Amino acid sequence: MQVNEQDIQNIVRSVLSEMTSSKPQASSSGSIPKTAKVSMLTGERKMEIMEFPIPEVGDDEILVKVEGCGICGTDVHEWKGDPFGIIPVVLGHEGTGEVIALGKNVKIDSAGNPIKVGDKLVTSVISCGHCNSCMLHPDQPHLCENQGIYGLIPNKNQALNGWFASHMLIRKGSTFFVVSELNLNQRMLLELAAVCVHAIGRAQSTGLLHFNSKVLLQGCGPVGLMMTAVLKANGINYIIALDGDTKRLEMAKRLGATKTVNFKEIPDLDARIADVKSVTNGVGVDFAFQCTGAPQAAADVYKFIRRGGGLCEMGFFVNNGDCTINPHFDLCNKEINLVGSWTYGAHEYPTTIAFLKQAEFMGLPIEDLITHRFPLDKMNEAMEVNVSMQGIKIAYVAE
Repeated sequence: MQVNEQDIQNIVRSVLSEMTSSKPQASSSGSIPKTAKVSMLTGERKMEIMEFPIPEVGDDEILVKVEGCGICGTDVHEWKGDPFGIIPVVLGHEGTGEVIALGKNVKIDSAGNPIKVGDKLVTSVISCGHCNSCMLHPDQPHLCENQGIYGLIPNKNQALNGWFASHMLIRKGSTFFVVSELNLNQRMLLELAAVCVHAIGRAQSTGLLHFNSKVLLQGCGPVGLMMTAVLKANGINYIIALDGDTKRLEMAKRLGATKTVNFKEIPDLDARIADVKSVTNGVGVDFAFQCTGAPQAAADVYKFIRRGGGLCEMGFFVNNGDCTINPHFDLCNKEINLVGSWTYGAHEYPTTIAFLKQAEFMGLPIEDLITHRFPLDKMNEAMEVNVSMQGIKIAYVAE
């Protein structure tokens, strides 16, 4: 076949056009499906399976095939009563999955690592960049007044906004990280761990956490138990775990707690204080983390802390009500160093990934926190199990 110069030019143009087209990278596991299934929260305590078309992946977007997602207490609060007023919504923000389509402009993740089809991925919070907090305090992106997170975005023009789905579309401006080196359990626990990594950073800002510090961990739900592991990985060797559930207290010991206190066995507050002081030189702990979300616990925790000690309050991600403290005895007279902890910033994800690897190296059984796994069509049942506290960490895992 004879090929002239014009033919060659046409071939070159065709190749260049193909190379620069906006067509996303193809799926590594076959063709991209036409529709995705989601578990849509349509009313209080009512999640329904719905099916939506998968939109064309834009130049700055990523299509992810969901593999699993942890259920957060925030998800449960939204399922129970819609405190954020966002129904209908696809929940799930502790998710992970495989990249199956990649827009042509997406070359690296939010940490600067290369990304490709087939990689495992997680998302983080999204700061708006223009509110008062973002403009004046860019080093504190977690305080953004308009902060977004997949799983808490109302269903308006796009349904693939949360991880309780078969697929999710990650759009321009999002923060995301390649985590292919982590297994599924670790990836589903990463967001929870980020909450605790941020909290220990807040605590360390007081200058009160040292190798010889005695620390109280009040509340052994998923947050409290993960916090135990984060403390242990950071060299805190004396941790007192306080809860009313025997199994959770046993898990706290496996994750690094030195002593446990069961408030159901010691119902009197003064007796519990005496028990804690018996192992803290009679003065109380150096630092405490309050992780329960219970107003009475938030009031009690001050009593366990020594004068000059510190407290990190990280239990109230929704409004669970007020508590009463005595400002003189609980705060001023003791000169307590009090810090609050609110979510995390995307910049803390690399540190959290490093923590997960360190926990594995140390043999801390954080993956055992996941006690129940449910398919997409059983999400109402999963929520009920969570509310009844039958397990520790409940998760949706794709079939």
